[in-house]
Amino acid sequence: MSGPLFPAQEIGSLAKPRWQLLGQRGEVLDGQAVEEFRLWNERLGFADAASPEVRALLEGRSRELGAGAVRDLGALFALRFFERAGLARVYDGEARRIEMYEYPIRQMRGFRFYGHVRSFDNKYYRKAACVDEVGLEHPYHTEEFDFVKAHAHGIPKLPITGPYTLADWSYNEHYLGRQAGWKGREVRRRAQREFVVEIARRAVRPTLQALIERGCRVIQVDEPAAGTHPDEADLVAEGFNAATEGLDATFSMHVCFSEYASLLPALLEAKRVDQWAWEFANRDSEERDGYEVLKLFREYGDTRQVGLGVVDVHRDEVESSKVVADRIRRAAKILGDPSRIWVNPDCGLRTRRLEVAWQKLGSVVEGARLARADFERAD
Repeated sequence: MSGPLFPAQEIGSLAKPRWQLLGQRGEVLDGQAVEEFRLWNERLGFADAASPEVRALLEGRSRELGAGAVRDLGALFALRFFERAGLARVYDGEARRIEMYEYPIRQMRGFRFYGHVRSFDNKYYRKAACVDEVGLEHPYHTEEFDFVKAHAHGIPKLPITGPYTLADWSYNEHYLGRQAGWKGREVRRRAQREFVVEIARRAVRPTLQALIERGCRVIQVDEPAAGTHPDEADLVAEGFNAATEGLDATFSMHVCFSEYASLLPALLEAKRVDQWAWEFANRDSEERDGYEVLKLFREYGDTRQVGLGVVDVHRDEVESSKVVADRIRRAAKILGDPSRIWVNPDCGLRTRRLEVAWQKLGSVVEGARLARADFERAD
């Protein structure tokens, strides 16, 4: 890694501001939304307050403006939010996205949506079944990246849902149906392997290729389903390899809220991963060192970069920069090479209010500065 130690990044989505949610639905902005827009625009300067687009939005003519233009403003807001916070790699906070499963699946062939299923708590998503050979209608997220690339001041990146998660969150009717005989555990595993690899080769890989051709050089592959089936960590790695082999980009793999020890060493077979973007702060306390799991990288001889989670995204309490710096120092000592560390929240900050997210990112950046100063003095 070249440049200063401990560069900062975000590895998930950002909460959409109230003015964006109301505006893209064509609703009139209420006083709270107008004040929110003005407050953040004063802080970030993401929009020209005198432009016809902004005037239409603030004057209650968002329907006239159109949902696409409002989403553009939302993407600019998130870009400037991350840049002003001091992040080295930036994107639009997934301002155009609602979820991470249905949209990519709808860009593919071979799937049929059956309806809503419960994922956790009171959260539901539309689940599809693979009923035929997987194919791709057209590469996706390309227009999203074009906008980010055109407007970013920092290094643009793009997150994309990984092939294992897309397969795991779907019903596997087609590839399982092709297996002869009793559909026991081993047969189901073979069918799932084929399903994961086919999504990777036929849909995710051509999408990645299209993004790279447009200039995308930093791509984050999200595999939140990996931790739910640790015995299939080898399938996660195989799907990643099938999607990325031979492609010219920097790839990270984000796996959130997992017992990472149960995924290793199988997950380490994902050859094109340049960085493991994981959560640690969530499990760090006075009773438990949340960074001890990093010792496994040394045990298995893995020397790749680590996207180090240093603030918890599940609570509003803002960690001090000193706490963040301490976490970075501990991680660097365990890894033995501070240059391998990028710093980030554990996951996306979308569940936190924007002000809390801003303060947490501030702690990430300032904590990195404090830790960096310590290492520079030591040199």
